[in-house]
Amino acid sequence: MTWLPLIWVIIIAVGVVIYVLLDGFDLGIGILFAFSRGHTHRDLMMNSVAPVWDGNETWLVLGGAGLLAAFPKAYAILLSGLYVPIMLMLTALIFRGVSFEFRFKAHKSRFLWDIAFSAGSFLAAFCQGMTLGAVIQGLNVVDGHYAGGNYDWLSPFTLLTGAAVVVGYALLGSTWLIMKTEGDLQARNYRAAQRILPVMLLAIVAVSLWTPFLQPAIKERWFSLPNFYYLSQIPFITFLVAVGTWYTLKRARYPHAPFLCSIGLFLLSYIGLIISIWPYIVPRALTYREAASPASSQLFVLVGFIVVAPFLLGYTIMGYRIFSGKVRAGEGYH
Repeated sequence: MTWLPLIWVIIIAVGVVIYVLLDGFDLGIGILFAFSRGHTHRDLMMNSVAPVWDGNETWLVLGGAGLLAAFPKAYAILLSGLYVPIMLMLTALIFRGVSFEFRFKAHKSRFLWDIAFSAGSFLAAFCQGMTLGAVIQGLNVVDGHYAGGNYDWLSPFTLLTGAAVVVGYALLGSTWLIMKTEGDLQARNYRAAQRILPVMLLAIVAVSLWTPFLQPAIKERWFSLPNFYYLSQIPFITFLVAVGTWYTLKRARYPHAPFLCSIGLFLLSYIGLIISIWPYIVPRALTYREAASPASSQLFVLVGFIVVAPFLLGYTIMGYRIFSGKVRAGEGYH
């Protein structure tokens, strides 16, 4: 049963990246919401994600539940050390979710739900970024237990990663709207994406340069020979994808291309993260094998996952297919 922990690492990693990509663009739309004027554009922006946003967050539940079932030691450490940003994120997601249901029904108080939607999206994205940064920089673990303070997660590096995720989600949101809208709103998002892309690339460079100096082992992995020859291809491919993203935004001929290129930038960043921390699930404190639950527990939950996963994938794919195409004024899911 030595293969079970690796299987669960793959399941959780895939679930997390699917969540980041799917919920990332609708959080990005919420971030852009504050910069959009007029009810018509805002209605179109919300209608572009209204049918799918709640399904997107299912993948967050999968990641959290999988971590608890397969790696309870890591779950206990991470939740203890990151309790504040995680609770802030969940609170923000609640406000954001409520705003979806109330905004279309409200009249005099609609501006309050606009604020809740935008502020909730921004705070959720920022907390996710800070949580990521705290995991990368490492937690204070002694004898398998979290031994740090309530605010050890807060540092200049985590503030940088929080801002980087906000900018990245904004790029995903703007390119999603390029794909889903037309006319003036689409043109506005072409311009917005052209402004956001350089900022996101600067954020990627800043985080990538800072990360190796947080832990000597990360620096050794990236810059030692012959690792450097192989791993340097990832920044090079990222540069090519960034150029492709800029080209598709300037040409404005293929509405789907900028969104796909933005996904490519996220996937490459995710691969870089995995390379930096592997095989640790709590960096430099606990490997995924050390954190694994008993094989019988992992096998039992894996059987349940195999039963549920086709339905999860099925309704996700079906939802996107049913509500594919452009969103137009006067049309949408309410």
